[in-house]
Amino acid sequence: MAKKKRKRKELKRKLLHKYRLVILNENTFEEKISFKLNRMNVFVTGTLFIIVLIGLTTLIIAFTPLREYIPGYSSTRLKRQATELTYKTDSLVTVLDYTNRYLNNVRMVLRGDIENNEANRDSLFERFKLDPSTVDLTPIREDLLLREEVELEDKYNLFERSVENVEVLLFAPLNGTLSQGFDTRLKHYAVDIVAPRGTPVKSCANGTVLFAEWTSQTGYVIIVKHQDDLTSVYKHNGSLSKSQGDLVRAGEVIAEVGNTGELTTGPHLHFELWKNGKPINPLNYIDFK
Repeated sequence: MAKKKRKRKELKRKLLHKYRLVILNENTFEEKISFKLNRMNVFVTGTLFIIVLIGLTTLIIAFTPLREYIPGYSSTRLKRQATELTYKTDSLVTVLDYTNRYLNNVRMVLRGDIENNEANRDSLFERFKLDPSTVDLTPIREDLLLREEVELEDKYNLFERSVENVEVLLFAPLNGTLSQGFDTRLKHYAVDIVAPRGTPVKSCANGTVLFAEWTSQTGYVIIVKHQDDLTSVYKHNGSLSKSQGDLVRAGEVIAEVGNTGELTTGPHLHFELWKNGKPINPLNYIDFK
């Protein structure tokens, strides 16, 4: 035991024994700087320096473009190009599918596989012809009550009903589950479609991108202007594939599903349709299933 204690004391003495590091002028031997050191201080300082150096190297590799110069790391530009090519491939596959269906229909018509049943229009309308003199047009009591109720509702309705017809063929921007519908009473002039994060979001029709930026409340937002004064709005996207002024076609990928912005509770697409400056219900024109 005494021998072990002596060894411990000797080790402690060596670790804590003080040394003086002196820097002298070689010509005049004048003392410039001196430090009091021991083995313990040198060991602790060296260990901390190595840890800090390793941490800084890790941060530089993880969060700066310098990692692209290290063998084995892919370039950020290549990743961006791969993502864009994936979106374009998805759009091309969709367009190719529609083209193949169209060509198949044309082949069926040329081969005569589709029957052309002709009918006399006059014979079809003949069965629905009525003599106005035989019809009683006197309004009944229930009809009068219904008219009064509708007039009363319209009198105090704060929101104008959009009666505009949408003549543009609309493409479903996303297939998913409807989490919230169009409701003017709650000022929710859109439909919310739930889908996995990263799902491609497509333009509902041909048009021009009016706005493609980040907003604090609704995250990444893209607005597309279509013909006949129709505008579509896509909010809470994870990222945008188009910029302001770009021309897009129906079914072309313009963004991806995300969960950005303050007014969101999960990955979904907030989709709005506006006709002549008035909101319209997208469910009346698009099937999201």
